[in-house]
Amino acid sequence: MSSHPVNLAVRFLLELSILAALAYWGWTEHEGAWRFIWAVTLPLAAAGLWGTFRVPGDPGDAPVPVPGGVRLLLELALFGAEVALLAAAGRPGWAVGLGAVIVVHYAVSYDRVAWLLRR
Repeated sequence: MSSHPVNLAVRFLLELSILAALAYWGWTEHEGAWRFIWAVTLPLAAAGLWGTFRVPGDPGDAPVPVPGGVRLLLELALFGAEVALLAAAGRPGWAVGLGAVIVVHYAVSYDRVAWLLRR
């Protein structure tokens, strides 16, 4: 499994966009102390899930090894939450744009998707 450096950079930016979107939703959709709680804890929870549940053989350590299908579902759930929460926060254009980039990224990364499904 190999990926082009540009696709890896896009993937990294998409990972960061999850954190930003979760924080944005928490900040814009809540008030008072809840604003801070959601804007901080949602991105931390997502980063914790992303970094903890890994497939052995994927770059980086696998603190909690999971099958490839589970990892793929986790990724799709977090990207789906990103798109849904951006739309809920009144940014449907951002949601559609990021959703399109995510779909294209996974289409270009078909070799990784196939690898995950075989693991």
